Amino acid sequence: MAEQTWRPAARRRAGTPRGRAVEGRAHARLVVGVAVLAVLVVAAVVVPWLAPSGEQFFDYTQVRQGPSGEHLFGTDQAGRDLFARSLAGLRISLIVAVICALGSITLGTLIGAVAGFLGGWPDRLLMRLLDTVNAVPHLLLGIVIVALYRGSMTAVIVSIVVTHWTTVARIVRGEVLSLRQRPFVDAAISGGASQLHVVRRHVLPAVVPQAALSAVLVLPHAVWHETALSFLGLGLPPHMASIGNILSDARSELLLGGWWVVVFPSALLVVTTLATAGIAGTLRDRLVPRRRSELAL
Repeated sequence: MAEQTWRPAARRRAGTPRGRAVEGRAHARLVVGVAVLAVLVVAAVVVPWLAPSGEQFFDYTQVRQGPSGEHLFGTDQAGRDLFARSLAGLRISLIVAVICALGSITLGTLIGAVAGFLGGWPDRLLMRLLDTVNAVPHLLLGIVIVALYRGSMTAVIVSIVVTHWTTVARIVRGEVLSLRQRPFVDAAISGGASQLHVVRRHVLPAVVPQAALSAVLVLPHAVWHETALSFLGLGLPPHMASIGNILSDARSELLLGGWWVVVFPSALLVVTTLATAGIAGTLRDRLVPRRRSELAL
């Protein structure tokens, strides 16, 4: 029977030539992902403020202009510069996604830690709640929530947090179930420490890497969720330049030949997602432990 020793996957592979090649590709993927995401974030913050026309400047003499040196992404049906508007939309989408990711990991970590550490009926109750949330399609549940407060950024954030905490909770719960068997937890309880103290001082710090990884994994989901809600007209207010609102306004432009109004904002969204996914995949490989027996398969 293979030894059941826990070690990071990247560390196990580092000693072989194939492992070094895989590690090199993973490192390159991480560097490229971080660099692309950093460039997009900086551009999303700086460009809308420095653009000559501004993201909300209406110029009806420049309506539906194709990509050019003056307007890299062209202009929309109101003559607004699509390059500045797309980056402003990406900025808003990323801000909403980061807030939602932090809210999801906070709620998921607390529920997962409580369920895994206490066990018994609290664990069963919280896991049934988790299964109930997962049983409903996330987009459908989000639509129900934002329909009650249409055009509210708070409603969009709440809808994404409510539908994305379950994955974090399940991951943290599994890690806490493993930690409960560790000698230092038994020693702390035997020494008279309360369960709350053990969770706060020993369990939660140990699951921080898992929670941080979950935040990176939730981020692209939150971006797409917000984009979908805004595209359906149920997300952020129409005057806010989110990617979803831009694509919603561009639906009729395809019939008039304005392909750039759809292609460039969509490409920006896809590149952001791929960069984040590359970072998340590399971090998952480095932080998530696997059994040595799995390596032998």
